[in-house]
Amino acid sequence: MLLYIVRHGDPIYETDGLTERGKKQAEAVGKRMYDAKIDRIFCSPMGRARMTAEPACRLLGKEYTVEDWTHELEGKYLNTPYPDGQMKSITFVQNTCYRENGNQDLTYAQAFDCPGIRESGMKQAIEYVEEHGRDFLARLGYQEENGVYRILWPNEERVALFCHAAFTRAWMSVLFHIPLHTLWASFSLSHTGVTIVEFRNNENGLTAPQCLCFSDTSHLYRAGLDLLHCNRIEM
Repeated sequence: MLLYIVRHGDPIYETDGLTERGKKQAEAVGKRMYDAKIDRIFCSPMGRARMTAEPACRLLGKEYTVEDWTHELEGKYLNTPYPDGQMKSITFVQNTCYRENGNQDLTYAQAFDCPGIRESGMKQAIEYVEEHGRDFLARLGYQEENGVYRILWPNEERVALFCHAAFTRAWMSVLFHIPLHTLWASFSLSHTGVTIVEFRNNENGLTAPQCLCFSDTSHLYRAGLDLLHCNRIEM
């Protein structure tokens, strides 16, 4: 199985929609999903993710299935007063904080002791994402057992999930057993960035997720759109 995790397009957060630029990005990634011959489409319940999924659904003649657990992580999980006492998302803490003073050496389990992460609700968020992600993958044919996945049936589908940046980083932490603070310090997803994860159907009946690409935006280049990463830097 190939799992395509797609971040929403350039958003209007106040209305949970897309800008005109975001709509063009959605059309471009929709064409990419069509070319990839996506078999099934899943989507966050939030408006900006739904709007991003709609062009793919239209082109492929499919409807998306809403997965409530892929909702963007809320402030009660993300917010931290570190380091200045002002409440902010852990995304807006300078990334050096997650690496300095030996923090870069913290293990997966120790990540929640990292300053910034420690003061947030991310431990609860990860537990939620882990539980529901495990159920989602089992429904697709892959049952987690002791760090690997038993192949319940060899799913050859290509599956797309339209969702969000913080959610994706949280789920990637779980899927690849990468310490959460490492992901927040070192990985950033762009608008309509496509991350592809393979669950190879090995003959011994066991598999594990492998990241084939991360936040790829080649569809934007192909469509002649700008490659401005998160409205900040041209790539």
